[in-house]
Amino acid sequence: MTSRIAGGDSAVLYHRRGTYIPRVAAVHDMCGYGKCSLTVAIPVLSAAGIDVCPVPTALFSAHTKFPTFYMHDTTEILSDYLDAWRKEQVDLDGVYSGFLGSAEQVGIIRRLYTEYPHALRIVDPVMGDAGEIYPTYTDEMCEAMRSLVAGADILTPNLTEASILTGLAYEGQDISSEQVRRITDALLDMGAGAVVLKGIIRGDESIIRNYLACADRDGGKPVEVAGELLPYMLHGTGDLFASALCAAVFAGHSLDEGVAFAGELVREAMQVTRDQPEYEMRGVSFETTLGKVAALLS
Repeated sequence: MTSRIAGGDSAVLYHRRGTYIPRVAAVHDMCGYGKCSLTVAIPVLSAAGIDVCPVPTALFSAHTKFPTFYMHDTTEILSDYLDAWRKEQVDLDGVYSGFLGSAEQVGIIRRLYTEYPHALRIVDPVMGDAGEIYPTYTDEMCEAMRSLVAGADILTPNLTEASILTGLAYEGQDISSEQVRRITDALLDMGAGAVVLKGIIRGDESIIRNYLACADRDGGKPVEVAGELLPYMLHGTGDLFASALCAAVFAGHSLDEGVAFAGELVREAMQVTRDQPEYEMRGVSFETTLGKVAALLS
């Protein structure tokens, strides 16, 4: 598929016009406790003036970092769910996908791509972290997820997910610029329009680096966007990053601006989280940062 990203130093995928409110399908799981997935995507995108249309891929009692959680796979309801949308002539400006409950749900996303060919495609391939695949993901699901790389306007993997998608070895978070280029080139060659590779940490530096590479810009050369590294990890930061990036894009900002904004929003939310009870398990506390998301429209 030909990339739909405009060339130049500031790639803009969506031009916001007047008072029109864009409509985005958020294809993610719903987690009852522990802030992630739809409980992040809905408020963040809504704060940016986006009409969020949830497509729940699974229902969880709590996120998978908790030792006990209940999961309900929603695959069997999704075809009827989308049939109802078509009967009501629902239109979409974007399809933003994340965690999937089964390999068959890739077909649901592809159905959305077929029925809404004009919609931007943001794929956050939520499959694992720190070199490990999430417990609900099978080999079949990982293979199915690889098919979503082709045609993604924006793909936002961490290093673990990039390894799963490309077949390249996971080499930890301390990787060189040459290794970054090898990974982003592989993902662009698989058909992604733009890749945001997240979470590069070198040595004992207090810096975290994300890299943006666009198929139609500078031969795919990755651009580094660095920020402050905080000395702790939290569940849900990947969902917050991708949602903030999606919000910035649909507010009319460039990809470069969106990546910088998302990284800074995650850092600020992590600082707020540190002051909350049971912060290490509960997930990232983003609520007080939503004013900055709303300010994307100003």
